Amino acid sequence: NSNRERERERRFIYMNKYSSKAVKTAATVGMSLAMVLSAATPVVRIRKRDFTDGHTDYILCIKGKGKLARQEIEKELTKDEFEALESLLPIPMLHKDYRVFALEDGHQLECNLVDGKFAYAEVEFDSIEEAKAFVMPQFLHKDVTEDPYYSMSGYWKRKQITVSFEL
Repeated sequence: NSNRERERERRFIYMNKYSSKAVKTAATVGMSLAMVLSAATPVVRIRKRDFTDGHTDYILCIKGKGKLARQEIEKELTKDEFEALESLLPIPMLHKDYRVFALEDGHQLECNLVDGKFAYAEVEFDSIEEAKAFVMPQFLHKDVTEDPYYSMSGYWKRKQITVSFEL
C-alpha cells in the first residue's frame, strides 16, 4: 500500500490451514500485529513484519470506517518507535502467519492464521466494482466481508476480554 490509499478487499473463511487449491506461493511473511489505540473507528495498528529474506519492517496503520472499502494510511516506523508503541499495549501482540497464493484468475489470495486459531483469507482489488464481481473459488468456505466477527478488530476485542479474565 502507498502512504495514503483506499483499501478494497473481501474476506473469506477457508477450510484447510493453507489451501492446496491455490496455484503457487508468492510470498511468506511472519507478522506480529497489534491494534494499539483503538479497535473502533479509526482502527490504529502497529505491525512488525519479518520476511523470509531476513529483513523486518515496522508499520503504523490507520484504517477508516468500512468493510469492503475503506481509507488506509500507513507510515513506516523505526524499530525504536515501534517498541515504544508496543510498550503501551494492554495485552501481548497478536501473531499472524501470512501466506500469499496466486489464484487462477490472477488475483492473490492472502491467507492469515492469527495466534494459531483464527483463520481467514482476503483478496484485494483495484476497484469496488471488481471486488463485487469477484467469484469466490469453490475451495473457500464462506464470504464474511460484512461480518464484524471475522474482522481483526473483532478478534482483538475478543482477545482483550479473554486475557482480562485470565489475569
